[in-house]
Amino acid sequence: MKIRYFAAASSLVALALSAPAIAAEDAGAITVLATGNSQPVDETGQSISVVDLAEIQSIQGPDLTRVLTRLPGVSFARAGGLGATTSFFVRGANSEQTLVMIDGVKVEDTAAPSGGYDFANLVSGGVGRIELLRGSNSVVWGSNAIGGVIAITSRELNGAELNFEGGSNSTFDAGATLGIARDAYAVTLNGGYISTDGIPTRTTDTRANGFHQTRLSTRARLRLAQGLNLVATARYADGQVGVDSYDWVLGYVNRGEVQSSEQVSGRVGLEYSADKYSARLGISQSSLRRGYIDPTVQSTEYSSYLGRSTRIDGAAHVDLPYFFSADVGGEAMWNHARSYYFTPGAVNDANIASGYGLLGWRAFGLSLSGGLRVDSHSTFGTHTTFGANGTYYLIDDVRLRASYGEGFRAPSLYQLFDPYSGNKGLKAETSKSYDVGLEKGDRSGKLYGAVTWFHRDINNQIDYDLSTSTYANLGRTRAEGLEFETGLRPVDALQLRALYTFVRSTNQTAGSSALGKDLARRPRHMVTWSADWKTPLAGLAIGGDIRVVSSSFDNAANSNRLAGYALVGLRASMPVGDHAEIFGRIENLTNERYAVVKDYNSYGRTASLGLRAKL
Repeated sequence: MKIRYFAAASSLVALALSAPAIAAEDAGAITVLATGNSQPVDETGQSISVVDLAEIQSIQGPDLTRVLTRLPGVSFARAGGLGATTSFFVRGANSEQTLVMIDGVKVEDTAAPSGGYDFANLVSGGVGRIELLRGSNSVVWGSNAIGGVIAITSRELNGAELNFEGGSNSTFDAGATLGIARDAYAVTLNGGYISTDGIPTRTTDTRANGFHQTRLSTRARLRLAQGLNLVATARYADGQVGVDSYDWVLGYVNRGEVQSSEQVSGRVGLEYSADKYSARLGISQSSLRRGYIDPTVQSTEYSSYLGRSTRIDGAAHVDLPYFFSADVGGEAMWNHARSYYFTPGAVNDANIASGYGLLGWRAFGLSLSGGLRVDSHSTFGTHTTFGANGTYYLIDDVRLRASYGEGFRAPSLYQLFDPYSGNKGLKAETSKSYDVGLEKGDRSGKLYGAVTWFHRDINNQIDYDLSTSTYANLGRTRAEGLEFETGLRPVDALQLRALYTFVRSTNQTAGSSALGKDLARRPRHMVTWSADWKTPLAGLAIGGDIRVVSSSFDNAANSNRLAGYALVGLRASMPVGDHAEIFGRIENLTNERYAVVKDYNSYGRTASLGLRAKL
């Protein structure tokens, strides 16, 4: 198995370094993740990937795990089928240690024990762009940006698009996007519905747990004056998924319990842009309510949780003399959570205020940036974060990049205030991360190659202390590894991609019985190959992916091994007239039996067929 991964990595390096020069690279991708303001990816020393709408649609389907796992350093765990709890691990960090934003709104679940975001509630409908920053960047983004940042942006459309698909497990997904876009204004509306009978959640279940969700979203902009725009976004998702119940005698059983979730988020703000200056100011709110109904207990909810966060944020960028630039920003955030378990439970609140500044310099092929952030939290006090990065073009489109970043994660409201296990004396988790990379071209261009070494230490990690039955700052973890990625488009009709990630994520807590052992559900090796070809046959496009993942462990003691697996997927699409296309795919072609969480099922072979129409 190790020889297979080494051979894959070697082939990626060989392809990137030995391929013939290809002229006329596409324009570089733009990101906001490096400084909080828009800039080309190739002007930052940080590891950032951008996935555009064309790539998302080519992959097909509502499941975003299939998009994100095509990026370096990303693994995931899901406890069942669509709608089940889904966690992403960026370079081996815990899922709650990666900040998630949707249309500029931080969407963590403030009522959950860890406070992280559950990707079970997000499907691809309406998504136009995904940015992934790998490595700590709390200087710009504050709490949770330890492993990285995932920013999801809804699409802006001029026209109308309708799509629907059906497939295995009685899965049906339909959506519509309508919009009008002009220089002075734009409005886009998106709505959709997904339903599936699902699969049995646990290996011992005899019936499936289904999932359905209704979603609505909108984005708009209005030019108020030259360079000044009013912008607004909103998102609503209401879903229900079957879950297993815990019985004190039988353990987990499927007796018809369901979890409902209602998510509402939105942001309104002002954006200004001029030749040498840009600024933004906005207010946003995100709320998530989860409820549970067990028909064997009572016909109404026996338990519910509500988490809500309100945030005011602002940032500005200015170009200064002598090739310097400055970025400044700040935010204030108020978090709220309340619970209900047969009777009303606790109501908890915390707040955090912060400010940051970055100084940059760019000239002669060299870009440098560094800055500080200060956060003041209502319980753990003041925390200071530093970060710096740089990139230098060695020749043509080959650049060397490096970054150092610090991150932190504020304790969740549950960890602070739970009446049984909470600890108001908790400090923030902190991290220090380093990476160095060599990169050629742009990920969306004709020839791309990148190799990156990374290292990250996390201190004060919050764990449950068995000796006191409360949460405490006990943990220390380390992640280090290599990422290889390459892409080749020898002709416009053919796109080839490959990536390999090696990441060793281990427990470094002194005195722990798990010292030196791998963190749970963190495979060390991940390889992905993909190819997409638009054939000369009536516009037929075909594509495929192969993803190979090594074994991992399901627990901290490394006593429960999860076997490695290989998944093969095929997809195709063909235009029907000038305004429509049919598309279809087969996932897990070989019907591989595998698990990413012990005793939980994953999908076997599935097939889907759909239609997309554009007006």
